[in-house]
This record gives sequence, C-alpha cells and structure tokens, in this order.
Amino acid sequence: MPLISIETNQELAGEDILKEVSQGIAAMLNKPQEYVMVKYQHNPNMLFAGDNQPLAYLQLKSLGLPEHKTPQFTMSLCNLMQIHFDVTPERVYIEYSSPARHFWGWNNSTF
Repeated sequence: MPLISIETNQELAGEDILKEVSQGIAAMLNKPQEYVMVKYQHNPNMLFAGDNQPLAYLQLKSLGLPEHKTPQFTMSLCNLMQIHFDVTPERVYIEYSSPARHFWGWNNSTF
C-alpha cells in the first residue's frame, strides 16, 4: 500500500538501491515490505531553479500516512536522495498523500 515514486535526472546506479529504498520506506512507515512499491523514473529533461543540476521529485502515498511525521519523512527521504542519487536536499520536492482506503485497490479489492 505504500508507494514511493522517484523521478530524477540522475541515473540509477544499481538495482540494489531500489531494494534499499523499499526497506527504508517499510521501516519509516512501520509497514510490511511486502506491500511497498518503489517506482523509479529517469527523466533527463527536468529543471529546477532554471538549471539541470541533480534534482528529484518524489511522491509518497500511503494509507493512514501520519501528517505530523512528514517533516521527519522529508529529512529521511532527502537523506536517501543525497546518498543514493547525489541530489542535495534543496533540490528535492516531495508530495505526500494519504488516500481513503476505498481509493486504493489491490488483489481484486480495495483496502
């Protein structure tokens, strides 16, 4: 049910990075990793503040996302982007959403 989407102009250095992201999201949200989906998209045609230095746009969607923890999540996700993709925190935008259970489908049903 958690989905982290990463769109960046930085190339993926290896598949193990996505596994580490999945584990990190599961731990951060205290959710089973079996439900975590990681989506990575390399997009070299991105600009932030008028230049194409390393940048990223992330979306984190999860049922019951605790709004009061988004500042902590932001620190963790920015750290992850800096370590694995060489994107500094001031070049990362993160969008959070917590859809209603009936708007999240999986395995022929909704949550």
